[in-house]
Amino acid sequence: MKTIEVDEDLYRFIASQTLHIGESASDILRRILKLDAGQPVQITESANDPAPVVKVPVARSRDAVRVIRELLLSDEYAEKKKAVERFMLILSTLYSLNSESFSKTTEAMHGRTRTYFAGDEHTLLASGKQTKPRHIPGTPFWVITNTNTDRKRSMIEHVMQDMKFPANLVEKVCGTI
Repeated sequence: MKTIEVDEDLYRFIASQTLHIGESASDILRRILKLDAGQPVQITESANDPAPVVKVPVARSRDAVRVIRELLLSDEYAEKKKAVERFMLILSTLYSLNSESFSKTTEAMHGRTRTYFAGDEHTLLASGKQTKPRHIPGTPFWVITNTNTDRKRSMIEHVMQDMKFPANLVEKVCGTI
């Protein structure tokens, strides 16, 4: 165990993040940085900026189930009044959790006559006149939005199942759309 000095405001911030009595500063920082115990952390220094930079491996630092649960409880999600807005936010979050899995799943998704996901708006417009394609924020993908709420739920369900989310979480997410 090492001792470090931190500024007063930083100390107050860390202390304010305490979830239970006896939680150590290390535990609090691991939770905030989304690190598992024993997970390697790479610290580097730049020649231009001698302050150390902590690099956390992104893929291993995220607990996807926790991220989705936190999304469902967030003010941002609660403020979305329309199903299409919640649908878009969920898709954006799923992509951020595992872009490779999301990409594989969505490239094979389509209906009887429509393509649901594509890398550009034109591909979706070509699969139907009334598709109302929208760009999924933070992704290279577009999705059709002129579908009923049940179809949106079905699309989310399919993506989450392929991404190996627990069935109860998939059901909970679909129920909020």
